Amino acid sequence: MTGQPPEKKPSGWLNVAVDYGPLLVFLSVYWYFAPEDKEDMVGVLLAVVHSTAAFIVAAVVALVLSKWLTGRISRMLMLSTVLIVGFGSLTILLRDPVYVQIKPTVLYVFFGLVLIAGWMRGKALLQWLLEAAFEGLDEAGWLKLSRNWGVFFLFLAALNQGLVHFLSFGDWLWAKLWVFMPLTFLFTFSQIPMLLKHGLGAEGVMEEEENPPPVG
Repeated sequence: MTGQPPEKKPSGWLNVAVDYGPLLVFLSVYWYFAPEDKEDMVGVLLAVVHSTAAFIVAAVVALVLSKWLTGRISRMLMLSTVLIVGFGSLTILLRDPVYVQIKPTVLYVFFGLVLIAGWMRGKALLQWLLEAAFEGLDEAGWLKLSRNWGVFFLFLAALNQGLVHFLSFGDWLWAKLWVFMPLTFLFTFSQIPMLLKHGLGAEGVMEEEENPPPVG
């Protein structure tokens, strides 16, 4: 008996709420304030400022809820929140939506390079970033998962920059919801056969499905 309370295990719904709740707040506030005339650049800019401020508040609230309800904050969530606050503040101060749009690119490039560099050195840094341990998964499985997520993050970075270049801000927001989130969940499911070959148990499969890394 150590006298320490057992670590609280987060539910899948809680992880989804913490990871994607701020993004949904961002989308909702933007569409509430967005002008009907898409050529009204002043109205669009004001909607961006309002939604970015809400995004920052929601991200900080999600961070606090994660600590309160689960007793921990993953390193990946912490870095994502820091970037949301940093780039979001630049967006508000400089009145330029490009800063909130490049935040995901910076996040994806950082995670991608870190994971691939770790894989090349024989270290599965995805486990360190997520602070997770999927039931039964061996070291080789963690290495392959880190490599695959690293490549996928770099793909998302390139995709995000392409969408920023070709889409309006409003359409880019829809892409965050209807392109990036489905792609992330599909990629997560695609990894399960490989992980099963490396000892992932039934509990580990459920944890993998419920805890994909955030898409920023």
